[in-house]
Amino acid sequence: MIKPGQRPGLYARYGKRALDVAVSGTALLALAPVLIGIGAATRVAMGTPVLYKQRRPGRAGRVFTILKFRTMTDVVRPDGTPRSDNERITRFGEWLRSTSMDELPELINVFRGDMSLVGPRPLLVKYLSLYDQRQHKRHAVRPGLTGLAQVSGRNCLDWLVRLELDVRYVETISVLSDLRILLRTVSTTLRREGIAEPGQSTMSEFTGSPQRDADPVIDGRDAPVDDGVMSSEM
Repeated sequence: MIKPGQRPGLYARYGKRALDVAVSGTALLALAPVLIGIGAATRVAMGTPVLYKQRRPGRAGRVFTILKFRTMTDVVRPDGTPRSDNERITRFGEWLRSTSMDELPELINVFRGDMSLVGPRPLLVKYLSLYDQRQHKRHAVRPGLTGLAQVSGRNCLDWLVRLELDVRYVETISVLSDLRILLRTVSTTLRREGIAEPGQSTMSEFTGSPQRDADPVIDGRDAPVDDGVMSSEM
């Protein structure tokens, strides 16, 4: 585990970014026909724009534009206000989300350095002011396409557990833990687990951390293993 003042390991300083560039670049080339096909299907099913863009906080809280395939329409109520997510998501959009294919454009974010293959998922900018001191540590690294929370329950996790898993990942980054998470991501995606919180199209909003005396209870099977490679950076 990373100790205060400890220098990040070689993997964190150099290897992680090199892996991100190599894998995302290769994947973008290999998946180009798939990306074009999904883009065309999205255009037919929902019109334009094909890509959903939103500002998200990344490493050190710096804001970047995340890219995803669009999964919702722009339908509004008679008074002009947007309908709920559950009302706006399309059947094709549900399929994209259940297979995680809506997130394939994020490979562009990884390639250009906004994100990493593995790390805490980029959440909403408005959440920055709601984190407690420990939860802010999730922004010590680049956000990821997948992460420890995503292979431990994804959107079905309680917010406090999810954020604690993000911080524990930051404290225990290593090449082996990243490889484990990537392998578990494949399994989780194929089983389509944890796509949405019950009764929600994704998950409920984070409203802040209440004062508490103890850390959230986390299943030890989901905790990263300290395998001797010390680092704190993506």
